[in-house]
Amino acid sequence: MRGNRTRSLAFQPATTPAAASDLISFLKALPDCRMRRGIRFPQWWMLLVAILSILSGQGSLVGMERFAKRHRQTLNELLGTDFGKSPSDSTFRLLLAQLDVPGFETLLQDWMSAQPGVAEELDTLVCDGKTLRGSIAQTDFGAARFIAQVSLYSQSLGVAIAQTTYATDASGEIQALRQLLEAVELEGVLVQADALHANRPFSSTLPSAAPTS
Repeated sequence: MRGNRTRSLAFQPATTPAAASDLISFLKALPDCRMRRGIRFPQWWMLLVAILSILSGQGSLVGMERFAKRHRQTLNELLGTDFGKSPSDSTFRLLLAQLDVPGFETLLQDWMSAQPGVAEELDTLVCDGKTLRGSIAQTDFGAARFIAQVSLYSQSLGVAIAQTTYATDASGEIQALRQLLEAVELEGVLVQADALHANRPFSSTLPSAAPTS
């Protein structure tokens, strides 16, 4: 599907940092979801550590704790912090349980759009749907439900521009892709999707030509 009107890459996080493209500035713009009492580590710092640990292959809560402990001194030196100890896995669990996930996802999308060259090099996006490992469960009616993720991936940049998740008993891939396309405004970008999305009710509601499969 190719857009046929003038559009620009635009996302709306809770608070947009002015003239900044570094991830830390965007993380600091996300309102803290926790109660003020008892906070020992800033939310932006813990989210940064979580992201770095995931990129390092340590995506579990225990992995985040180990990553923070192993690199605490280096992080203090690089970030100008002075933490005498690192957060535990339960601290990460509490943060992620209270985190404004939609706001965090929007913030990451906005950070991606702020990177130099993204708007110029973005010409094709590929819709990709995956099932999240370990998310399959049984509903009250005996059917299987799982959490799926839909991403808009740029092959030229090698990154996912936008993504969203949904529970299969509450939504579907068509609705998820529509949500992404409504959030990401692009000019002259080809969107490639499976034949699942090549139906008239879906494509006729979007400002585009016929979908490609």
